[in-house]
Amino acid sequence: MRVEQFEMERMQSQWENLVDYNLAESGVHPMTVRELINSEELLKEFLDRELFYSQSNGTVELRRLISDFYPDAGIDNVLVTNGSSEANFLVVWNLVEPGDEVVMMLPNYMQIWGIARAYGARVIPFRLREELDWAPNLDELHRAVSPRTKLIAVCNPNNPTGAVLSNRAMEEIVDAARTFGAWLLADEVYQGAERNGVTTPSFWGSYDKVLITNGLSKAYGLPGLRIGWIVGPQEMIARLWAYHDYTTISPGTISDALARVALTPENRSRIIKRTRRILKANYPLLEEWIKDQGEMFSLVPPAAGAIAYLKYNLDINSTKLVQKLLHEKSVLIVPGDHFGMDKYLRIGFGPPAEYLQAGLQRIHNTLMEIKSSFPGVKGKGA
Repeated sequence: MRVEQFEMERMQSQWENLVDYNLAESGVHPMTVRELINSEELLKEFLDRELFYSQSNGTVELRRLISDFYPDAGIDNVLVTNGSSEANFLVVWNLVEPGDEVVMMLPNYMQIWGIARAYGARVIPFRLREELDWAPNLDELHRAVSPRTKLIAVCNPNNPTGAVLSNRAMEEIVDAARTFGAWLLADEVYQGAERNGVTTPSFWGSYDKVLITNGLSKAYGLPGLRIGWIVGPQEMIARLWAYHDYTTISPGTISDALARVALTPENRSRIIKRTRRILKANYPLLEEWIKDQGEMFSLVPPAAGAIAYLKYNLDINSTKLVQKLLHEKSVLIVPGDHFGMDKYLRIGFGPPAEYLQAGLQRIHNTLMEIKSSFPGVKGKGA
C-alpha cells in the first residue's frame, strides 16, 4: 500500500520548529506543565511516578472523565489514543475497504482523505461554500451519498475555516448517513475553542453509528501530551482497541496522568476559559492587520479555533507565496493548496500577542514586495 504525501503535515514537520515565526498552528499557545498542574504538591508527586506501560485503552479514570462529556456514554464507549490523528486513522483503517465510498466535507484536515484513498476507497466531497459563510452545500451532500457510502467524515468546528455547522446542517448530515446505514465520523477537536463562548454541540447521541474523535491539542492548548480519543458504540470501540494494538499500543504514562489533571471539571473549565481569553484578545489583532492590507484579503470571520482562512488578491500561487515567506522571512503559514484551494492562506492567531504581531509584520512586508508588481491591488504601504 502506498500513501500519498500529506502535504501540510510534511511541511509543518520539516519547518515548524526551525522558523522564527510559526503561524501555521491551529491551536492556542501551549500550556506549561506547571501552569496545568497548578499545585506544587502535585508537581512533586509526578517526579516520583513510575514510567510503566499505561492501560492501553486509557486508564479507567481518564475514560470516565471523557465519557462524562457525552450523555449516556460509559467508559467502554471510550478509547484513548495518541492524539486525534491516531483516532481518525484507526476509524478509517477499521472501516474502509477497497471499492468503498467515503463522503467527506471539504475543505478539511486532509488526513482522512489520504488514508481512505490509500485503502482503495473513492472519496467524494461535499463542500463548505464561502458565499454561504462556509456552510455546507446540502444538495451536494445528498447527491454524494449512496448505498455504496461506508463513511461520512466531517470536521465541526471546521479546519481550516473555523465555521460551525448549524443545527439543520447537522440534522441533514445525520439523515444522509442514516438513509444508507453509513458510519458518521465527526472530528470535534476544535470544540471548546469558540470565540462567542458557546460550546459547539456534539454529534454524539444523534445516531447509532456515530464515532466522535477529539483530543487535547487544539481547544486545550496541550498538543505535546498527544492525547486523543474516540467515542462510539461499545462493540465498535472494542474493535478499534484491537486495532490500536498494532499502532501505538497505549498512551504515555505521564500523558495519561496529565490528561486526568486537565479534564477534572475544575481544570477543564479553567483551561477552556484560558483558550477563549486568548482568542478574544488575539482575533482583533489579526482583524486590524487584515484591514491594514486594504483590498488584499477577504475573510469570513471564524466562529471557532485559532485559525483564519483568508482569500487573497494577488497573482501568485499559494504554495509559492508560503515558500517565499518561509525562505525569505522565516515565517510559516499554511497554503490553500494544502486544502485543495489555491488563493487562500490559513493563518494561526493563537500565539502570544507580540509574537503574532511580529510574524504578521513580516507577512505584510512580503505582500508589499509582491504587490509592487501588481499595482491594481490596493493596500497600505509598508
